[in-house]
Amino acid sequence: MSNLSDLEIYELYKIDKDKSFNLLVSKYQEKLYWHIRKIVITHHNADDVLQNTFLKVWKAFPNFKNESSLYTWLYRIATNEALTFLKSDKTKNNISYSNTETKVINLLESDVYFEGNDFEKKFQQALSTLPEKQKLVFNMKYFDEMKYEQISEILKTSVGGLKASYHHAVNKIKDYLNNN
Repeated sequence: MSNLSDLEIYELYKIDKDKSFNLLVSKYQEKLYWHIRKIVITHHNADDVLQNTFLKVWKAFPNFKNESSLYTWLYRIATNEALTFLKSDKTKNNISYSNTETKVINLLESDVYFEGNDFEKKFQQALSTLPEKQKLVFNMKYFDEMKYEQISEILKTSVGGLKASYHHAVNKIKDYLNNN
């Protein structure tokens, strides 16, 4: 039963809401967690955002019109929740974009779930210097191995713009790693 397609899960929702939602959570929980974690950095924050994501999904699922895939719909909600969290965190903690890089390292060093080495910390620092859109596009393309068309649906932007953002992100990361 856990190998149901998104469409089957959606159809099951009309018959058994709880079972359908539980299948949806079990199918996408890990993927969404790691997607969110790359945006908010720490395990604790990623867990909170994931929980908020599934709360939103639970409330919005009855209105899902099946016009996009369930997969991209979930990623769009998770992405928006993660970005909302970041904006709230920056406002609450009065963090400017200039100290984001330092904050990322502090978060990684204090996160008991981060097991990365010095290169991975440096790589995360490089990612933290990217503008928000470039960082999202890079994470989805590089780590999540999404196709540009999927990213386009999630971020509601053109494929051409995404390719340019990814190209700029890769170059900025290379420059950062070579110069720091």
